[in-house]
Amino acid sequence: MSLRIAVVKGDGIGPEVIPEAQKILEHFLTDADFFEVELGLAKWEKTGSACSPDDIRELKGADAIIFGAVTTPPDPDYRSVLLQIRHELDLYANLRPIRSLRPNPDGSFVDMMIVRENTEGLYSGIEEIGTERSTTLRVVTKAGSRRIAEKACSLVLKRNRNHQLVIGYKGNVLKSDLLFRDTCSEVASSFGIQTKAVFIDALCLDVLQHPNNYDVIVTTNMFGDILSDVCGYLTGGLGMLPSANIGEKYAFFEPVHGSAPDIAGKGIANPVAAVRSAAMMLEYFGMKQQACLVEESIADLINSGVCTPDLGGCESTSSFGSRLIAVVCKKEERKI
Repeated sequence: MSLRIAVVKGDGIGPEVIPEAQKILEHFLTDADFFEVELGLAKWEKTGSACSPDDIRELKGADAIIFGAVTTPPDPDYRSVLLQIRHELDLYANLRPIRSLRPNPDGSFVDMMIVRENTEGLYSGIEEIGTERSTTLRVVTKAGSRRIAEKACSLVLKRNRNHQLVIGYKGNVLKSDLLFRDTCSEVASSFGIQTKAVFIDALCLDVLQHPNNYDVIVTTNMFGDILSDVCGYLTGGLGMLPSANIGEKYAFFEPVHGSAPDIAGKGIANPVAAVRSAAMMLEYFGMKQQACLVEESIADLINSGVCTPDLGGCESTSSFGSRLIAVVCKKEERKI
């Protein structure tokens, strides 16, 4: 039975970068059935719904989802598409690899994994909006903290580097973070993994100053969002950062960047984050060698000066995608 892959192009630059990611997936998943699901602001403006129950059913019928980006307007009646999908599909683990494609001055490469709790925290979706006072409920549970810690610990063992889990938290101000820290520490101890708990503000600075000291970092929802964006500095910008949203039944892959409406339609958006997200999907399906091939091909292009304007190059979104496919095919021929 062939794989069913849902394709959500979304808003802004989503319809420009996702086709390049889809080309990579189609190259390797030759028997897969790709079907499009329309979600986001454009759909909301046409129908009054950015993501309907029928859309959720379609997504649940997929073996995996490749997702572009959606624009969230400042309208209290607009429900976040991403939060809705994460909650409905229970995509509790947001995996955000931070890997540089260009070497540091000392010849080393940045390679860390930020494991972000994805369904609780300040993105709980529990809010009261008023004209004089608005509140968002920050939720931290033992069960939610335990399962994200277990996911992070499994990655520590899989990566087999320093066997240490760093916990990003802010327990000196947010007492709910003490439950998160303590639960993560307990889980790590059961895995035989040492932990280091660091206040998130200090962690953001130290990661930038000493990135090679870090391997796997686990943190809460909002902090993980901020920390991973901060780490975009280490890789060349948000246009380089992929992510995976993983649950017990479903998997959803998306670039970290937003819809970038200011450059939408210009053909200059960097598709690397979307393509690397596609590579994460390949690895999810057990195709690690193919995923590595995609990463190597991207690195070869960028290190030879072939890149989009955000990285100092002159390639368009589509021309970079075409050149990437050509490099992938050439590498495959050499291995035959």
